[in-house]
Order: sequence, then C-alpha cells, then structure tokens
Amino acid sequence: MLPNIPDSNQKRVVIIGAGFAGLNLAEKLSGKEIQVVLIDKNNYHQFPPLFYQVATAGLEPSSISFPLRKVFQHRGNVHIRVANVQNVNPLTNEILTDLGIIQYDFLVIATGTDTNFFGNKDIEKFAIPMKSVSEALFLRNRILSNFENALSCSTEEERLGLLNIVVAGGGPTGVEISGTLADMKRTVLPKDYPELDFKQMNIILMEGSPKVLGAMSEQAAAKGKEYLQKLGVTVRLNTRVKDYDGQYVTLDNDEKIRTNTLVWATGVKGNILPGLDPSTIIKGRIKVDHFNKVETYPNIYAIGDVCTMSVEKFPNGHPQLAQVAIQQGKNLSKNLISILKNEKLKPFSYVDLGSMATVGRNLAVVDLPFFKFQGFFAWVTWMFVHLFSLLGTKNKLFTFINWVWNYFTYDQYLRLIIKPRKGPTEIR
Repeated sequence: MLPNIPDSNQKRVVIIGAGFAGLNLAEKLSGKEIQVVLIDKNNYHQFPPLFYQVATAGLEPSSISFPLRKVFQHRGNVHIRVANVQNVNPLTNEILTDLGIIQYDFLVIATGTDTNFFGNKDIEKFAIPMKSVSEALFLRNRILSNFENALSCSTEEERLGLLNIVVAGGGPTGVEISGTLADMKRTVLPKDYPELDFKQMNIILMEGSPKVLGAMSEQAAAKGKEYLQKLGVTVRLNTRVKDYDGQYVTLDNDEKIRTNTLVWATGVKGNILPGLDPSTIIKGRIKVDHFNKVETYPNIYAIGDVCTMSVEKFPNGHPQLAQVAIQQGKNLSKNLISILKNEKLKPFSYVDLGSMATVGRNLAVVDLPFFKFQGFFAWVTWMFVHLFSLLGTKNKLFTFINWVWNYFTYDQYLRLIIKPRKGPTEIR
C-alpha cells in the first residue's frame, strides 16, 4: 500500500496529528503555496474538553468530533492520510507509516499526549483513561453496565463495588467528571434504577497534591473543592492511588477501597515518535526552541502538548492547554511562510486567555487574567466558550440542544450501552 501523495513543485509540510495544534496549523497553511500532508490515526478531529460529557451520557460522540475532510473541502493543497506513523528518519527527511514512506521538506510533530500510568501495569490494565472519544464511550458503557449488574448481584460487597466510582486526578477532567456523576446520582439514576439505594454509592476523587485544580488560582481551587463536597463527592487530597486490581483500589497508605471502576485522570506523557535523538526528549516531551523547532534538526518542529519550550515565565514548559496548542499552530504557520520568503521569524509568545472548569449544574470556576469568578455566571461562561470552540454549526447546534434539554428536564437521554461487535475478518 502506498500513500499516493501527488508530486508537487511546492515545499511539502507534513503534519503528524490533527489535534488543536496540528489542525490550526493545517488550516492556516491551506490555500497557500505549500503542499500540506496532514496525518492522523483517525479521520476526525476530537474535542477533549468534552470527553467527560460523552462518558456521562450528556453528549453523542459525533457532537464533539468533526471529519477532517469536511474541514479541508475545496483546499487542493491539503492532503489527508489516515495512518499510524511508525518511525521518523531525519537523515533522509522521511517518515515511515503503515501506508508506506512519506517524504517531507518540513516535518511538524503535533501528536499530543497519551495517558501516563507511571509504569504501573495493573492500573494500566484495569483503570479507564479518558484521552479519546472511544475511551469515553468505554467508560460510559462500564458505568451503565455496572448499574444494570448491580440489580442482580448476590452480595452487598459486590453491589458496593459496582456502585462506587473512584476518580484519580483532581485536574479539570477529574473534577468535571466527578461533579457530573454526582449530579447524575442525585437527579437521574434514582429514576432509572428505583430498586437501587444510591445512598450506598460513593464518588471519591483522589488528588495527590494539597488542592484540586492545581493549575488554577487558590480561589478557584477552594471553590472547586467546596462545590464538589456540596454535590456529595468525597474529596481526598494528598492521597495517591498506588495500585488497582479491578476490584480494590489501594492507596499510598495501603487503605483499600472497593470499586469496579477506577477513572484514571492523572498524568500524561507525550506521544514521542521513534527515530528522534533521545537528547531532544525531556520528561516525556520534545524540547524545542522559541520558534518551536526541535533542537539539533533544521526542518523538524513540534507544537502543542508534545513539546516543551523553556521561557522565563514557564521555565519547565508551557501548560498543556488547548490555547497553547492553538497559538503555537498559528504562529508556526506564519514562520513557515516566512522561511519560504526569507523573512524574519517571530518567536512564540503565549497569550494567557485564562482557564476554567465546570463542577456541576450551575457550578463552575473561571480564572481570567483580569478577573476571577465562580458560580452560575462562571458556568454560563464555561458553556458558551466551549460551545463556540466546537467545529461545525451542526455540532454547536446539537450540543446546545442537548445541554438545554438536560438542564430543563434533569435528564441525560443518551444512557445507551453500546457494545462492540466482532466483525468479519478484514481483507486487504
């Protein structure tokens, strides 16, 4: 099998990864006198900030996904290939994919991050991460299946394991899914399962540091914890998950908690491609200069969560946020065009637009550079910022309709257990 990318007199920019960074770079280069090859293992762009809503039956997966080919319709200089990249060969300016070899003039690595299990094989085997739409769907299936099984289990201990949910990681993802599950416990699940006593259900959030939402302000962290506890979530700070065997979570103090569901929302690591000089990798991220160029390579760049750039304000690298990735993608697009025109390059400078997290119904925290606020207005702000960040008018509309329906009916109607079916043998 061959990639079959047309030959061109234009310089070829190969972008690996269609997340926030890669997609914004490709969009800015589309229509320019550059051949763009965008490679991703999926044929769609995902919106990670709303994975937890798919996991808790609030949104359809299609509402937070957008086909890549739809984005680049009528952009003849952009070529999309769905493939897995297996190796980078900087000496020959080639990458090896499962479709074959693709040559490049400029290579941009925008592969993002994956879940970091910190070498614990048991946690990796039994815990459920949430770094993709498919993982969010798997978590939804697990949670709903547990409730169904709890109706027929034979012992109280078994029922407790099916009802309890432990979330490891007190960042935005952990806080948001914990709060949403607590809302479901109060308003939705008792109606669906009147035979179960949801007073027995415990939602426990584990955080290894002294506060939740550690990257946000002290004010936001304090309010976030207060809101979670108000919703009935048990918040355990300065507590780490040491092990998990599928039935018992073991904490760093050797305490055990019975649960069949451990949501792993703590720790990420860069998706590093084989073939790069190991000296360019620092703490699981690719070291780049102020122009996002990978050190020691003249024509390889890295943008988004996979890279680390040391600057005065962020000596250990920028925060792994969507806005950093988006801004790096846009800045690099200008610099690549400037390189072809022999013009001066612009170093990357991050403009902090703030951060936010929703905790539950009418509850959110927002940190803006000039203002910090919490509560209902913060929740409305969070909702509209995320709504308008989605790609596609249809996705925005369907998401808004779902949110309005959920808000006024106290109901999430997407509580479907969709099990994968083993298909026929694939022939190539």
